[in-house]
Amino acid sequence: METTKNISEYWDDRYQRKDIGWDLGVVSPPLKNFIDQLQDTSQHILIPGAGNAYEAEYLFSQGFKNVYVLDIAETALQDFRRRCPWFPESQLLHQNFFDLQMKFDLVLEQTFFCALNPNLRSEYALKMSQILPREKSLVGLLFDFPLSEKGPPYGGSKQEYLSYFEPYFIIETFEREEFSHVTREGKELFIKLKRK
Repeated sequence: METTKNISEYWDDRYQRKDIGWDLGVVSPPLKNFIDQLQDTSQHILIPGAGNAYEAEYLFSQGFKNVYVLDIAETALQDFRRRCPWFPESQLLHQNFFDLQMKFDLVLEQTFFCALNPNLRSEYALKMSQILPREKSLVGLLFDFPLSEKGPPYGGSKQEYLSYFEPYFIIETFEREEFSHVTREGKELFIKLKRK
């Protein structure tokens, strides 16, 4: 059975070895486009499984001061601290997402869902419904390629993903992303889900 300690060690090792092939090195273009349309800079935003958290860095630079970065890998958070020493320490959360007890106005999903063991997907949807009050949103990208036993990322399909989210969320957008980073063209779904 996987424990938080085992999972933390696994991801720490990946970041220490720079075995992070999913890392774009920049803000994901679809998420940058979404962020550029946001107007309420006071909202509390979570980026779970944030890794190098380029989206958090960008949000903060655009005046969003209530951005929280969560990762189970201490190495990822240390790397982010070195790159962004001005980012508030209290908004860097080193913990298991499933233990999180805070509430947010918006959660930005970027590779986290598809990095989790697929048997945690229904639990992920439930947890998102618990940290997002009614009418608050989960927005982001899910990988759109056949579910694989080799991962992360594990991939999956729109039909499968909807089965997890529909009990808790109103589906506003769930479609193939047209403006993905070149390394992910044709492999991403953009989602915008509103908590019921």
